[in-house]
Amino acid sequence: MPAPVLRLESLYRYPVKGLSPERLDAAELTPGSYFPGDRLFAVENGPSGFDPAAPTHQPKIKFLMLMRHEALAQLDTRYEPATGTLAIRQGGTVSVQGDLRSAEGRQAIEAFLTAYIPDALRGPARVLAAPEGYRFTDSPRGFVSLINLASVAAVEDMTGAAVDPLRFRANLYVSGLAPWAELDLVDREITTEGGVRLRIHKRTQRCAATDVDPVTGQRDLAIPRTLSQHLGHTDCGVYAEIVAGGVLRQGERLGLA
Repeated sequence: MPAPVLRLESLYRYPVKGLSPERLDAAELTPGSYFPGDRLFAVENGPSGFDPAAPTHQPKIKFLMLMRHEALAQLDTRYEPATGTLAIRQGGTVSVQGDLRSAEGRQAIEAFLTAYIPDALRGPARVLAAPEGYRFTDSPRGFVSLINLASVAAVEDMTGAAVDPLRFRANLYVSGLAPWAELDLVDREITTEGGVRLRIHKRTQRCAATDVDPVTGQRDLAIPRTLSQHLGHTDCGVYAEIVAGGVLRQGERLGLA
């Protein structure tokens, strides 16, 4: 049987955990590192115990995130790495912006979120920045996340409703695989002609964040429950480690090794 022809349909980063995705044309990957520009910041929901001097992985329930705070999806956020500025828009209008490198900028963002979802807060909202070599990913080894678009189409068949792939908040969205084939790729590698190598190391277990429409912010589906009913598990997508670096570009062909 010939090997499937895979295509990288889109790339996304999520500079602030729980907030908007940002689409990329390309991304330069570094071996052993995280997806560039991804989960650089998180908003602490009351004291989390996170220590930037000795960072350890923290469960996502300690931060603002879509699994519990679906109203976040109604915010359109953009982060500018060159200036450190995060802008939050509502209805196309900038409601607040702040330089996340400064105390004043972080306080402006914190004050806005506190007023936006006051009932969701267990304590002060505080913007945290990831120290070097650390990111606010859901998984301790969530270096690069990948979604098989055929699996998303299969979820649509299960639910009988349109399913935006962005519900899964992945870095890479790939076509060319059969539905659920990504789940059998653990310990295999995805490669590019430019020499990038990604080793699949783990399936991605889905939570209630996927129930939230990423455009409307409405909790309108029950995707983990649907997966469990049809498949006996809640896995959709995989995590990968960067074995060999290089540039990934939208539209390029991928191989399997």
